Amino acid sequence: MSIPEILTQGLRLPVVASPLFIVSGPELVKAQCQAGVIGSFPALNARPKEMLDEWLTDIRESNAAFQAANPDAPVAPFAVNQIVHRSNDRLEHDMEVIIKHKVPIVITSLGAREEINEAVHSYGGVVLHDVITDTFARKAIDKGADGVIAVAAGAGGHAGTLSPFALIQEIRAWFDGPLLLSGALAHGRSILSALAAGADLAYVGSAFIATEEARSAAEYKDMIVSSHAADIVYSNLFTGVHGNYLRGSIEAAGLDPSHLPESDPSAMDFGSGGNTEAKAWRDIWGSGQGIGAVTSRLNTAALVEQLAEQYEQALHDLQDRIAAVAR
Repeated sequence: MSIPEILTQGLRLPVVASPLFIVSGPELVKAQCQAGVIGSFPALNARPKEMLDEWLTDIRESNAAFQAANPDAPVAPFAVNQIVHRSNDRLEHDMEVIIKHKVPIVITSLGAREEINEAVHSYGGVVLHDVITDTFARKAIDKGADGVIAVAAGAGGHAGTLSPFALIQEIRAWFDGPLLLSGALAHGRSILSALAAGADLAYVGSAFIATEEARSAAEYKDMIVSSHAADIVYSNLFTGVHGNYLRGSIEAAGLDPSHLPESDPSAMDFGSGGNTEAKAWRDIWGSGQGIGAVTSRLNTAALVEQLAEQYEQALHDLQDRIAAVAR
């Protein structure tokens, strides 16, 4: 199965920037696309809901203007993330806006639904569904998704517990379509590793939280830069779904990261984290384990350039190692 052309157009790097709740706005998405990686944002970030139409118009017009002014520059497409869980009371409205704008890539989360996939396919769009197990990947493809995002251990926000090598291996055993890998990918070397493991694209999120264009608070950006893998806490307390969060933000909310209670999964609250007084993602900050590679606050173009240089160096080093073993 070939990869849809939309997933390979205008790329400086084989990267999809993951949608970051609250953090990803049109400023970040435009900067990502214009740096040569696929930018994305959650539809729920556009508030009130009428703003979604404005955001999509802005992103399209800005990317087109940039491409016209820089005809030789790579300009990647963009994606919108839809929470398709039944608790999302904006789903129908947001899908109407997505169809109106013919959003090229739609990322679905927390439930695979045939009618959503059919709606995106009606105008030629591509659906990628994020999964944490091989079982969920099979269900997503059975229901008409074009590809899957394997969310492995160490990914920021809602994440699974499986090794990326195990998860990719199981999915690749039966699926030859678009496959993305998420989980602690914040360095060019990690991007190359994702491809070597069998993914078509790397799914990079936490590294963009500290960028100039991100809508994250300055304290959040600084905590990303100063933290490491050991500072990530895995808990379902804040939304009802297990995810990875910054220890420092949990402590700042007056909670003990080492003794967090379990939440009732039936009381899911993806928008605010209503299981505690502290709100995810406003107060309790999501992050993946790869942030040890994030050592400074950069603008998005500089970050992508840094990742590209690291990727190219890692590829060169790998070729040297292979040649050395062959000798």
